Amino acid sequence: MNTSKTLENLQQEVDLYITGFKEGYFPPMELIARLTEELGELSREVQHVYGMKKKKSSEAVCSLEEETGDLLFVLICFANSQGIRLDNALHTVLDKFKERDADRWTKKEEL
Repeated sequence: MNTSKTLENLQQEVDLYITGFKEGYFPPMELIARLTEELGELSREVQHVYGMKKKKSSEAVCSLEEETGDLLFVLICFANSQGIRLDNALHTVLDKFKERDADRWTKKEEL
């Protein structure tokens, strides 16, 4: 069964989790630091899988999916703490790209 969730659903789920603790959301600068940390961990995994610099045998192996999930979780925390609806933010940027970059790339021929 497909249990896909919307961005709004995901934001609500994360909010329910985080607000279940007295501490709540971390301050914005802490969340940005966490985003940077998680992006670094994802970058390291991409380098391990596709890059020239492989992990040492003593380093733990994590999946790209797990690291992407960690990054998404912290991004959702940041968005929630700032009252940002990620679906609206994404639609805004997609509209911008569609207009600004309409003729920038070579389009595939339709069959």
